[in-house]
Amino acid sequence: MHMKTTAQDGKPLVAVFVAYFVPSFLFRLREEKYIAMAPRKGKEKKEEQVISLGPQVAEGENVFGVCHIFASFNDTFVHVTDLSGKETICRVTGGMKVKADRDESSPYAAMLAAQDVAQRCKELGITALHIKLRATGGNRTKTPGPGAQSALRALARSGMKIGRIEDVTPIPSDSTRRKGGRRGRRL
Repeated sequence: MHMKTTAQDGKPLVAVFVAYFVPSFLFRLREEKYIAMAPRKGKEKKEEQVISLGPQVAEGENVFGVCHIFASFNDTFVHVTDLSGKETICRVTGGMKVKADRDESSPYAAMLAAQDVAQRCKELGITALHIKLRATGGNRTKTPGPGAQSALRALARSGMKIGRIEDVTPIPSDSTRRKGGRRGRRL
C-alpha cells in the first residue's frame, strides 16, 4: 500500500500547506496588531504650507474683478474673471441652480447664481467687481433677459462693491439676415 504524501505537482503536502496558509495567517496577525511592524523609512511627515489663492493686498484695499453677466431669454451666465478677462475665477449659470428648463433664465435662478459667485469671490479675496452686462445681440434681441437685473442686485446685496457698469451687447453696424424666413416667425 502506498500513501499519497505529495501534492499533484510533486511537492510534499506539508510544503503546500505552509505555502498556502501561513502567509495569510501572518497577515491576519499583523492586521490585529499581534506582530509589530518596523516603521517605514523615508516617510517623514511634511509640514503643511498655507496657500492663499487670491492676490496679495493691503487691508481695506479693494481687489477688483470683472463680472460678465450674459442674460438671454433662455439662461443667465454670471462669469467672474480677472481684470484682463483671460483668467476665469468663477462661472455659474441659472441652469446650474434650478431643475426645470423653463426656469433657467428666471430672476430667481440668476439671483442664486450671483450669490454663489459672490461667495466664491470673497473666498479668493476679490472684494469689488466691474460689471459687463450683455444680451444676445447680433441680429437677435438687444434686450437683456429677465435675469440681468436680479443678478446685479444679488451681487450688490451679498456685499460685493460695484465699480463700473457697462453694456457690452454686440450691436452690428450692418447685420446678416435674421432667421425666420421672408414671412417671419409665425406663432
